[in-house]
Amino acid sequence: MDLFAFTRALVDIESVTGNEERAALFVRDFLRRAGFEAELWEAEPRRPNVWAAVGRPRTVLSTHLDTVPPFFPSAEDDRCLYGRGACDAKGIAAAQIFAALRLRERGARDFGLLFLVGEEKNSTGAQAANRRPQGSEFLINGEPTDSRMATAGKGTLRVDLAARGRMAHSAYPELGDSAIDKLLAALARVRALALPQDPLLGPTTCNIGVIGGGRAPNVVADQARAELLFRLVAPSEALRQEIAAAVAGLAEAKFLLEIPPVRLETLAGFPTAAVAFTTDIPALSAWGRPLLFGPGSIQVAHTEREYVAKAELARAVEAYAEIVTRLNAGEIQDAEPNAKSG
Repeated sequence: MDLFAFTRALVDIESVTGNEERAALFVRDFLRRAGFEAELWEAEPRRPNVWAAVGRPRTVLSTHLDTVPPFFPSAEDDRCLYGRGACDAKGIAAAQIFAALRLRERGARDFGLLFLVGEEKNSTGAQAANRRPQGSEFLINGEPTDSRMATAGKGTLRVDLAARGRMAHSAYPELGDSAIDKLLAALARVRALALPQDPLLGPTTCNIGVIGGGRAPNVVADQARAELLFRLVAPSEALRQEIAAAVAGLAEAKFLLEIPPVRLETLAGFPTAAVAFTTDIPALSAWGRPLLFGPGSIQVAHTEREYVAKAELARAVEAYAEIVTRLNAGEIQDAEPNAKSG
């Protein structure tokens, strides 16, 4: 298969988070047929990461095989490839694999490929991989950055708000205690918080992604909940305290997941930009100094029109090969280390 056929074949394997096994097997088998020593590393039952190495890997190319729902299959026209995962991040996985083929054809050694499960939810695959590092000095993480090298990335804080009330007949609301009213008041307080800002990353943002509660229209609600996601530009301790104080007496706040913001390495000659999304990088601290680069736009990821331009995807193959070559040649060694939690 060529690059575009491989990308479409991978996109056509449904791998919504939790169901990545078939995609991992497909990638492993392709790499083995191409002559790589590829293997599966189980992150959870039937949820394997894929690892392949050439020599003793100094630099590792990595991205994720899971996608957000809903699944929809691939399509293409003269300019673009479409489908769930086309840019986030199966097209990127394809570009990294074909970069590895190109590097090997040129006689390059000492690089690896690491494809992970669970990035779209909680970095399960990255956390598992971080328990078995292979001695690499650099990690090139792939996410859609419009083919720019990211200078920094926001972190994530997932928050669950739960309100409790008392049921009653809706004709007599004074006999009940509406959990939905409490939740709405709590959310209004959270939305009124002054959120942190950063000169490079911009503002912390809050998305109320899921909300629900109640039993029926004619019943005063005894329970309600909402799931929130904050994009962090700073450590979250102060923000956690402010959220808990804001909802006190109305709802209970549970903090389910935190991924810190990061500062990242870059290479001369590549356009750069800070990104507002979160990656597996903070969970891969044992894999070396991180860089973040990939074809495609995050603005079409997670949408019903997800796509990647064919020309950009093809250019990414050579870009990944160049980054590996330059890192293995020691180009970044004299630079001041920039990668750290924000």
